[in-house]
Amino acid sequence: MTNETLTYDILVIGSGIAGLTFALKVADRRKVAVVTKKEKVETSTNYAQGGIASVLSPEDSFDLHIQDTITSGDGLCHPDVVEMVVRSGPDRIQELFQMGVGFVQAKQESVAFDLGREGGHSRNRIVHARDMTGREVEGVLVGLAEAHANIDLFENHIAIDLIIECHLLKRGLLTTQRQERCWGAYVLDIEGNTLLTFLATDTLLCTGGAGKVYVYTSNPDVATGDGVAMAYRAGAQISNMEFVQFHPTCLYHPHAKNFLITEAVRGEGGRLIDKSGRAFMEKYHPLKDLACRDVVARAIDTEIKHSGDDCVYLDISHRDNDFLRQRFPTIYEKCLSLGMDVSREPIPVVPAAHYMCGGVSTDRCGRTSIQHLYALGESACTGLHGANRLASNSLLEALVFAHSAAEDLNSQPTSLAERTAFPLVPPLKMPSTANNSEMVLIAYNWDIIRRLMWNYVGIVRTDNRLRLAQNHLAQIQREINEHYPNISLNSDLIELKNLATVAEIIVACALRRRESRGLHFNVDYPNKDDERWRRDTRISLEQWS
Repeated sequence: MTNETLTYDILVIGSGIAGLTFALKVADRRKVAVVTKKEKVETSTNYAQGGIASVLSPEDSFDLHIQDTITSGDGLCHPDVVEMVVRSGPDRIQELFQMGVGFVQAKQESVAFDLGREGGHSRNRIVHARDMTGREVEGVLVGLAEAHANIDLFENHIAIDLIIECHLLKRGLLTTQRQERCWGAYVLDIEGNTLLTFLATDTLLCTGGAGKVYVYTSNPDVATGDGVAMAYRAGAQISNMEFVQFHPTCLYHPHAKNFLITEAVRGEGGRLIDKSGRAFMEKYHPLKDLACRDVVARAIDTEIKHSGDDCVYLDISHRDNDFLRQRFPTIYEKCLSLGMDVSREPIPVVPAAHYMCGGVSTDRCGRTSIQHLYALGESACTGLHGANRLASNSLLEALVFAHSAAEDLNSQPTSLAERTAFPLVPPLKMPSTANNSEMVLIAYNWDIIRRLMWNYVGIVRTDNRLRLAQNHLAQIQREINEHYPNISLNSDLIELKNLATVAEIIVACALRRRESRGLHFNVDYPNKDDERWRRDTRISLEQWS
């Protein structure tokens, strides 16, 4: 396997809304590399259906959006971050619109855009491109990035590990220490089977979430927690990984993989019912079907466990057929292709792992605890979401923090003059002998981790199940560490290593939080404890080890 070194001012790992927005905002003065492990549009952004939350109506207010976000976050939101994000929202939406994103326009003169409503929101404030918002945004951003002379896109390139100066010094690969900082990343060119050393003055992690750590997820296959795992191994602080948001309504069908039924369907009047047609959400919350996601997901989980049924149903059939085809064209056509007419029959749904509220700890500019390393989007824990993300706040967070991080970087002197200051980073060494006959271990352990997490670390948890999961994961890590050097480096192996690391972090954080709050529900501690646990759960490699 050959090695090659590339130098850039900025390395962006991930090609979703956060990474591309950031790249476009800094590329006029700097050379930027965007590394993405699949095709450039294969991101969680591309699969986002609902939209982006922002105050865009005279009937709404910043205070209301702030309060809805804080209420959803169940006591753990950082108020200063919430206010920054909410108040920046309208400007960021206008930027996207001016870039060419085709948000649906309003029919009345008082507002510019058609605004939907989702669970936890007290007003209609979801700007959307029907049920294809993520695809529309991603398409526009990719087109602009491809056209920019200072942005190089590297598809089918997977980051292996970050290059951290103090780590190189400890391994005897550097002779002079200047400061503890990130200098880029080691990357595998999957198609070219080449190891690349990307050296950069600043590095941005925006690799998305880690939904693939569970059997059932709405996430695309790329969501293996790479950014969090790499940052953790690099020594960065990680926060709140116990708060895994399970989307209440993923399509339940043997021929539908990871297909989400957006919360906007309930916002337009959809009702959750059992197989007998009885609505059940009124038993669980005054807002019924428009309760926050954690409430709805636990309610569905409870109904399924009590009834023994495989799923519940989401009924929107009382709405006009033309309205459904216009408002939810992707969902309508997908269900129709599977033999279901949503205007005549309810949609079978189950909860699925959807969004990680925790991640790499950052400040208000996206800076991590490691110098010159930023984290944005679902890879980051900014303090916005707290213990439970409010619907459609995720793309908003990505936009606002991409803008904030870009402003922070643009306020500094251009880094072109610093290229000569790169340390002499050695190429990543691979084993001289590798045995591909052991590839069976990857598929086996991948499946074991995902089923273990679903059964032991799912929507409802207990200390006993968490400890069992911790023991099983420790054994899997030992197997990976023992056999890793004997298998040729490939993307499946890298993702397995990251999945195992993220799974261990989730379990460790869940065991530390001895209460139930937001997305973390532990039967052994069913109540919220503000006196002792109204704080972030923080973990790092040094603290853990």
